[in-house]
Amino acid sequence: MQVTETADPLVRVALAVTVAAASACAWFGYAYRSASADDSLAYAAERDRVLAAADQAIVNLNTLDHRSVDAGLKVWQDSSTAQLYDEIVQGRARLKSDIEKAGTTSSAKVVESALTELDARAGKAAVIAAVNVTITRADGRPVSNLRRFAGQLTRTSSGWKLSALGQAPTGTP
Repeated sequence: MQVTETADPLVRVALAVTVAAASACAWFGYAYRSASADDSLAYAAERDRVLAAADQAIVNLNTLDHRSVDAGLKVWQDSSTAQLYDEIVQGRARLKSDIEKAGTTSSAKVVESALTELDARAGKAAVIAAVNVTITRADGRPVSNLRRFAGQLTRTSSGWKLSALGQAPTGTP
């Protein structure tokens, strides 16, 4: 029996589309399998988690309401570890007194941030951030300013926490 070529152009187009679809499926399947075993994806996901934790901790440490200082300082402690935690605990009474006396409320929003270091195995990271901090005085007038921070993070049993936070140099004299 001899196979004859079909003259129907619709069959040829359907065959070409089928071959192209099968090739595309094979390629995307291979690419997916290759990517799922790639360590860089896990590293990128960890980097995103650490940066999110850093952003939240920086917001927490720049937010405080004079009407609920104890609750705010508890959030500060929950967001910190190591030396930073110790500094908050040691200065808690003075800070509470100063905030209640001044009658101020502060809130913060991270404008931009980035990890400058991440050693997931060692549980250490470094972050820089630009943060808009708004302080509302007792008279109700808010004052906003942009602050730049540099911080260190440490992985603890309850997640990533700030172990150091300070003003970052701005590069201007």
